[in-house]
Amino acid sequence: MIKVKDLCKSFGDLDVLKGVNAEFEKGKTNLIIGQSGSGKTVFLKCLLGLIKPNSGVIEYNGKAYKSFSKEEKREISTQMGMVFQGGALFDSMTVGENVVFPLKMLTKMSRKDREKRVDEVLDRVNLGDIHDKLPSEISGGMQKRVSIARAIVNRPNFLFCDEPNSGLDPRTASVIDNLIQEITHEYDITTVINTHDMNSVFEIGENIIYLENGIKAWEGNKDNIYKTDNKKLTDFVYASNLFQKVRITQRRGL
Repeated sequence: MIKVKDLCKSFGDLDVLKGVNAEFEKGKTNLIIGQSGSGKTVFLKCLLGLIKPNSGVIEYNGKAYKSFSKEEKREISTQMGMVFQGGALFDSMTVGENVVFPLKMLTKMSRKDREKRVDEVLDRVNLGDIHDKLPSEISGGMQKRVSIARAIVNRPNFLFCDEPNSGLDPRTASVIDNLIQEITHEYDITTVINTHDMNSVFEIGENIIYLENGIKAWEGNKDNIYKTDNKKLTDFVYASNLFQKVRITQRRGL
């Protein structure tokens, strides 16, 4: 679990996060949504330890990050997996080399054990037969699945995803959503997803944080988001005709 208490972050005179409180539960897909400029990217980077907040507390499994020793900070970083917006695969490396990279960097596993683990995670994302292919030789959806395999190869306790469906068609995006949710449940990890994809919200939003101008303006799940009276949230979620139709259908019980 990750617990955030009164988190604030400013850049000069610009207040980006203004006292955000949130809990991201273990074994659930936790989503951060909000318009561009709402603070969700900065929030995610704070959770990852890439940006130091001005004030507030971030707790990982009950212990505040700012109280960690150097060794504990190094250890918590090894417990984090990251799926980047563009996949961020190394173009010059094969799929297998990309996936094994964190194990080489962060563990002392033998070569045999590393290879076994890579086989396991590639099989889990249904890509067991492309070890020797380069990223340029596979589709965008397959690249995202390789990125997920790399993120979980080190058996993380925390999985962070930054716009994991960016650039994907709706069907492939749904596959990625479901895969992330399945892995979250199977491995019982704390997954935090930064997304603007409302299909993801309605499909896998087990816990949703809505940020508005650096403030947590709403929290709930994919079921009760339909019933909210928060006008800014409903305007954001139902901005397209598709979601207006979804809302009407939901209200009518069709």
